[in-house]
Amino acid sequence: MNTPHTGIRYGVIRRFALLLVFAALAAGAVTLRAQQLPLPPDVTAEEGKTYQAFLTWYFGQPPEVQNESDESIYRRYSDVLAAGASREHAADTIKLIQRVGQRVEAERWNRILTAPKPMFNTGPNAFVVEMTKGLKPGRSLDVGMGQGRNTIFLAQQGWDSVGFDPADRAVASAQERAKALGVKITTSVVGEEQFDWGDSQWDLIVLSYVGARDFAQKAVRALRPGGTVLVEAFHRDATKLGHIGPSVVFDTNELLRLFDGLRVVRYEDTDAVADFGLEHTRVVRLAAVKP
Repeated sequence: MNTPHTGIRYGVIRRFALLLVFAALAAGAVTLRAQQLPLPPDVTAEEGKTYQAFLTWYFGQPPEVQNESDESIYRRYSDVLAAGASREHAADTIKLIQRVGQRVEAERWNRILTAPKPMFNTGPNAFVVEMTKGLKPGRSLDVGMGQGRNTIFLAQQGWDSVGFDPADRAVASAQERAKALGVKITTSVVGEEQFDWGDSQWDLIVLSYVGARDFAQKAVRALRPGGTVLVEAFHRDATKLGHIGPSVVFDTNELLRLFDGLRVVRYEDTDAVADFGLEHTRVVRLAAVKP
């Protein structure tokens, strides 16, 4: 999020898991009490309890289950529900969990991304800053833009800067800051599932602490020939410090395999202070160009 947006940032389950990076949530361990959920106005307390029950079950599963696809996890939980009710009721509950999860997650990220004392780097990502030096500004896309740290920076450098994120208050904050700085950014309050990436539309795509594994094919297709993708995320070693959502955790050289159709300009596997959590840990970075 730039956000580890939603995912979870992005994939409802994955995005929630990433939130546990933050010290603000560490005191709650992996099982959060229902009253701690910041429920949006259109989510009832009963719906919140249903969602919390799902999260309690999810975080009680072994790591190999937690790392499965959202579809597989929902199928497993549906089987659990069906053991005490009908399949129809289980299916309806899964739909409710998916809907509530999206709303609760957006609200939670709103709080994190607009917190008075942020637990993330509010300035532009250093790798983005370094790797865009000398690039001719064109049309850029910041995936999971959060409060707009990279979106605004790119606009300041002359890019036609576009970003999206489901956290509405964070995006509104980005627009306010851009206006105060005298730059224009184009934003959408949507998740990646609703955003139209298009084909050959972007000269630059930024995947900063979002699900590059899930987005790789979309990003490659959406880049114009000669366009650049920039990725920064956690190496798997970082999970030794705490639970991090699987969507923003990568194995050694995995980014190279995910973007193997592109020309690699730079790849790093290094120790650094991560933008999210602000802990000194192992991160991976990739800059690659579409032929």
